[in-house]
Amino acid sequence: MLKRLDKIRFRGQRRDELLDLAESPNTSDTECNEEVVMKPRLSVRDSEELREVEGEQQSDAQAGPGSFSAALQDDPRTDLNEVKGHLEIALLEKHFLHEELRKLKEESNVDSLRQELEKERCRRLELEQKINDVLRSRLEEPPSQTAKDPPPPPPPPAGSDTDKQKDTLRNSFLKWLYDRFGVYIEDFSFQPEETTVETEEPLSAKRLTENMRRLKRGFKPVTNFKRNLSALSSWYSVYTSAIAFIVYMYAAWHGWAVPMFLFLAILRLSLNYLIARGWRIQWSIVPEVSEPVEPPKEDLTVSEKFQLVLDVAQKAQNLFGKMANILEKIKNLFMWVQPELTQKLYVGLWVAFISSCLLPVKLLGFLIAMYAGIKFFIINFIFMSCPKLRQRFDTPHVIWTNLPTDLQLKERGSTTLSRRVPAGGGRGSLAAAAPAGVSRDEDGGRYYSTKRGAFHEVFNLPESERPLSMCENGWRCCLINRDRKTPTDYIRNGFLYVTENYLCFESSSSRSGSTKRNKVIKLLDVKEIQKYKVLSVLPGSGMGISIATPSTQKPMVFGAMMHRDEAFDAISTQYNMILASATASATDPETL
Repeated sequence: MLKRLDKIRFRGQRRDELLDLAESPNTSDTECNEEVVMKPRLSVRDSEELREVEGEQQSDAQAGPGSFSAALQDDPRTDLNEVKGHLEIALLEKHFLHEELRKLKEESNVDSLRQELEKERCRRLELEQKINDVLRSRLEEPPSQTAKDPPPPPPPPAGSDTDKQKDTLRNSFLKWLYDRFGVYIEDFSFQPEETTVETEEPLSAKRLTENMRRLKRGFKPVTNFKRNLSALSSWYSVYTSAIAFIVYMYAAWHGWAVPMFLFLAILRLSLNYLIARGWRIQWSIVPEVSEPVEPPKEDLTVSEKFQLVLDVAQKAQNLFGKMANILEKIKNLFMWVQPELTQKLYVGLWVAFISSCLLPVKLLGFLIAMYAGIKFFIINFIFMSCPKLRQRFDTPHVIWTNLPTDLQLKERGSTTLSRRVPAGGGRGSLAAAAPAGVSRDEDGGRYYSTKRGAFHEVFNLPESERPLSMCENGWRCCLINRDRKTPTDYIRNGFLYVTENYLCFESSSSRSGSTKRNKVIKLLDVKEIQKYKVLSVLPGSGMGISIATPSTQKPMVFGAMMHRDEAFDAISTQYNMILASATASATDPETL
């Protein structure tokens, strides 16, 4: 009896949820009598179970001192009303569970699904029966039948039989086709492409340097191959080039040029396999120059990191510039930017097309191979030895060197526009008619200007004075005049230029045509030029240049220069040239 009570008591999992003030009975006698109103809501089956439980209680009450009634009498904490309350709670839980099950059945529509499943089963059985009948009819033959065999069933009408056979054959064919090629057909299912956005790494000096080194290592095999080819063509090693020329010409004469290149590729892969396995195989016509490998520095100062980023950025700039020049030249060659150069390519393509149409393939390949060998080993060697012949007769070299880039075309366009200025009134009128303060180079017809205007007008110099080629755009820096006390005169931001005889600083705050805040230093008046570090507490070599002149008590400093070393070399070179020329003119007896 106790087991059955526990079973009924803990049947539902949501009993605690149902024990609220409106539905769950309490343990008092008065409240249990009030709950009698809820009993008629129970189903017939629940009332029968309740009667069974009460009958078992009565039978257990007659059982003796060891029965359930004895336990109730012995334990004063138990009460019959509490047991009845638990029984009612269990019956209520059962009733609610039945209601939920009925609702779930109505929502899921199990009956309709079951009917469809039965229909599909019947259809499958019919199809299997049809297939078995067809197979049995094919296997059975009329002469093999004996008297013991049962008589065959009456044949169905001819039209329906043929239709069933067609359906059976079609189904069997489709089934075989799906089993055979179903996997491959599913691969052609169109699905929207998933776009993944790659996360960009933050700027890091260490990562930037490592990427540049990886790029250099990746290009190393290509550069080595190109260097070996140029060494073969220039007969750097006479014996190696002679052997290569003889082998190539023999292969080209017999039509083995393509097999020879394929064999060389296979040989290279074989050597790479042996190198990967640990063999030490090194073969190169030109000895490789071992570059010093700098150990990676872990603890870099701020100035060293900044200088490292500048060096890597300069290398990347030069590399991207070379790649851009190559691509722009190829584009301009095919876009008829230089018609006289593209015309040569046009004629060459027509000659190659007509030759490929008229000559047989074997003869055409022989001629191309022979010309390539002679051009690579003999003609290129003659052109490298005689540069004047190359500039006149080496057509590919002439076309490539004369092809302009977009930057050169832009400069030519600006020069052409400036030349179209109507001339009148002599040289002064030409300078006045030029763009805002632009000075003209008499030799090359080029105009030089600064950020604020014409170069000679900004610094009040002769028109012959123009910035050198390495500083046409100027070096951005700041001038620190330590003789001045006011902040506006102590530090000035601007650009530094170097001419043949002067060192010019253009202040960014000066107006066009004004020389009040600009600085012009004659190179002959300079006493000392040296590299300078503005703040001695910072590590590194600094980013400034100090210029000592007689007119200043303390040397002037041009600091915060990103290209300090390049500027220092240019200024020192020009300064030494002027000193040498001045010394030579002073010691010349004719001048004395």
